[in-house]
Amino acid sequence: MNHLAARVPDPAVRRLSATLYGYAFLSDLVLLYPLYVVLFADTGLSVGQISSLFVIWSGAGILFEVPSGAWADVVSRRRLLCLAPLVTAAGYALWVLFPSYPAFAVGFLLWGAGGALVSGALEALVWTELARLDASDRYARVLGRARTAGVLGVVVTGVLAGPVFAAGGYPAVGAGSVFACLLAATVATRFPEHRPPPDVVSGPDDHDDELTWTETLRAGVRQVRTRPPVRAAVLLVAVVAADWGALDEYTPLLALDTGAGARAVPLLLLLLWAGVTVGGLLAPVGERLGRRGYAALLGLVAIALAGGALVRHPAGFVLLAVAFAAAQLATVLADARLQARITGGSRATVTSLAGMLTDVLIIGTYAGYGLVATAAGNAVAFAVAAGAYLIVGLALLIRRRRPAAVRGGVAAAGVRGPG
Repeated sequence: MNHLAARVPDPAVRRLSATLYGYAFLSDLVLLYPLYVVLFADTGLSVGQISSLFVIWSGAGILFEVPSGAWADVVSRRRLLCLAPLVTAAGYALWVLFPSYPAFAVGFLLWGAGGALVSGALEALVWTELARLDASDRYARVLGRARTAGVLGVVVTGVLAGPVFAAGGYPAVGAGSVFACLLAATVATRFPEHRPPPDVVSGPDDHDDELTWTETLRAGVRQVRTRPPVRAAVLLVAVVAADWGALDEYTPLLALDTGAGARAVPLLLLLLWAGVTVGGLLAPVGERLGRRGYAALLGLVAIALAGGALVRHPAGFVLLAVAFAAAQLATVLADARLQARITGGSRATVTSLAGMLTDVLIIGTYAGYGLVATAAGNAVAFAVAAGAYLIVGLALLIRRRRPAAVRGGVAAAGVRGPG
């Protein structure tokens, strides 16, 4: 602890954490989540049209991700976190007020823009505030619990969506979704935000008020391009997050292939989300993992994913839950590793570059999965996709050890992780 710690009370960290957890929970408490595809179908859209909407959604995320990250480095990040749910809420309102293909497309554009405003800005704000409080070593556990709060929001949504829809149809579900977004925007106003001079923040280059939006964007790209440790961390975040993030969309199909009836599918999916919740809560334990331990964690993801799918029985979802727990933990640790390596005034920009690459890899995984599943079935496609974790784990094991001076940057931040 340095001299700054004596002036910072623990309640400051608790306030930041509580605000983050509330924001994450409300951001995912969207009653339209389980029903928007049904809304599209009830409006008369074909499967092809619905698929094209998903492409628009993914494209919007890629298009807005990096520009919004650079914006978050030159304006108030708290303001962007307030704006993001309002932008998303406008899309939800458009869907239920004017249900049609053009409205759905514009809604997905707004949803993509809202998500991009959060991505990068949230992680940068949390890391910067924790560093100011001399508590950057808590980043992984705080982020892990925030991810868990988001999962709980999804679970509550699954419980409430049916009764609300039965009582008031799509207008009621849409109104509930918009209301949750408004609450999230209100909670975001409680985020602390301080951008002190460089000598007060952890790391002499962690802040620069002189950079314009264009200069910030260039600085972020340059940092990823010219600094191998940052580039490696960006790639790790993207690969680890994209693979299981894409596979999650196909778990209902895998569940049906096991012979489970349609009524059993939600229960099997609930088991997976329980695994995701546990993975987020294990972040404090995961912080103790070194490079070999992190590689073993990725190996566990690969083996449990492939094994759980190839069992071709509902019991295999127990293994899949283990895989999702380990993948969530690996994602949180990879993000913490990235934040520990970023320097300069483009923290949100670099984080958004990782988010954009994640989106690109997710689309690639969708395409590859579709080809393999068409030829060999969902179980084999899961097993093939799991191989990415095995490859990355092996690469971490055989990669030559970096000089101690480089590794010290991560250790000093309290994140040993995969580096």
